[in-house]
Amino acid sequence: MLWKRKMESVLKSRSRSISSLKVVWRKDQALDRAIEHDKRYKQCARVVKEVLNEPGQAIPLRYLEKRRQRMRLNHKAETFLNQNPGLFDLYYDRIKPKTEPVRFIRPTDRLRRFLEEERQIFLDNEPFIVSKLCKLLMMSKNKVVSADKLLHVKREFGFPNDFLVDLVPRYPQYFRLTGFPQEGKSFLELVNWNPEFAKSVIERRAEVESEILGIRVRPSFTVELPRGFVLKKEMREWVRDWMEVDYVSPYEDVSHLDQASREMEKRSVGVFHELLSLSLHKRIPVPILGKFCDEYRFSNAFSSTFTRHSGIFYLSLKGGIETAVLREAYKGDQLIGRDPLLRIKDKFVELLEEGWQQRAEQLRLKQEKVKEDMMLMAAKVAEYKSEAGA
Repeated sequence: MLWKRKMESVLKSRSRSISSLKVVWRKDQALDRAIEHDKRYKQCARVVKEVLNEPGQAIPLRYLEKRRQRMRLNHKAETFLNQNPGLFDLYYDRIKPKTEPVRFIRPTDRLRRFLEEERQIFLDNEPFIVSKLCKLLMMSKNKVVSADKLLHVKREFGFPNDFLVDLVPRYPQYFRLTGFPQEGKSFLELVNWNPEFAKSVIERRAEVESEILGIRVRPSFTVELPRGFVLKKEMREWVRDWMEVDYVSPYEDVSHLDQASREMEKRSVGVFHELLSLSLHKRIPVPILGKFCDEYRFSNAFSSTFTRHSGIFYLSLKGGIETAVLREAYKGDQLIGRDPLLRIKDKFVELLEEGWQQRAEQLRLKQEKVKEDMMLMAAKVAEYKSEAGA
């Protein structure tokens, strides 16, 4: 009878619909801090992008001020410039020939040197970028993805600004671009399937472990629940059984699978894992992932996958935006699996820190001057009182 009750419990767990499984969300302060670390860097990057997209890469300061909301700038544009010296030069010019000169900003020589370094890093990593782009197409339903959507996520995956018009045409053996980018009706198609690209991070890891151990290691997810996190019994049983289901590669054709099956859930988790692994920071805002529901066969309630599999992912609510984070890529709040293209961010942060140190030194000298002036004034007052008393 005991054996029979156990079997009934197992069968009940296996037949339970995915949508009925609920997991309580739990805050992970370390992973939230990881997102917070990049807040100032991203804000600076948005402003730089805004200026570089202007004709002549220059813009009147008052025009930039009007775009504060779009750039999510919480203070005045002039305050931003003062807080981040080294990014832009301030100068006077006319908007129209007969108008009065107004303040303009343009990239500093220091920022232009960074842009040259950025171009070189892109060139050095071009094969890696091509493989990423191929992988995104190979995981898609028809090996075709909207080019305009790819433009929208270029920062998430580290693609160059002009990758559709510069990089893609140089690799006709892999890509075909149809339509016109930025008009909403353009698509990037995969021309040839490269088997070397059709291996996920999970599969490559299993291959390495197999070589080290000398035995075949089955591809599987790394699951590590946050400290103090406890799953309810029914959820533990479901996860245990789900983990026993064979790994489904995100590069496999799954058109024959039932959308509500455990195998399809396995495949969806595999796709999310691979997408996050391909991203620069091993995390992607959920609204951005949502743009690709059709291409990657995500269900409308796909975001619940991140809480249902809390040992693989973390769903951060930092900044009022849901962000899916790959747990295994972080140790505490530090990213451990660094993408080669993060060298660009490192160079940009160096540029920012030079400016911040410059500003801190200027403030220190200014404070010392104020202190000296106050001491000098106090000495003169004391001298005046002494003379008056005499």
